[in-house]
Amino acid sequence: MDNRTITRADLAEAVYEEVGLSRNESSDLVEAVIDEISDELVKGENVKISSFGSFSVREKGERIGRNPKTGVEVPISPRKVLVFRASHVLKDRINSGE
Repeated sequence: MDNRTITRADLAEAVYEEVGLSRNESSDLVEAVIDEISDELVKGENVKISSFGSFSVREKGERIGRNPKTGVEVPISPRKVLVFRASHVLKDRINSGE
């Protein structure tokens, strides 16, 4: 593995090469998909992409944490967290190295 990070520009370039849209149209398409996913998650909806995985927002309640350096207890306020669960298809593909 080369630890390379895929960016929005990389996704737009892949759409450009695979689909044949112009570079601007490809970039707009990638932005529209990301915006739609983000908007639904902000509304609290789950987003499921077949053969890829699902995104959901989970509520975490308030709890007491501890500073590992000093040992002092600190309250951790309630918050929302984004959760991604990979599909079995994606997991199998990762494990097979395709």
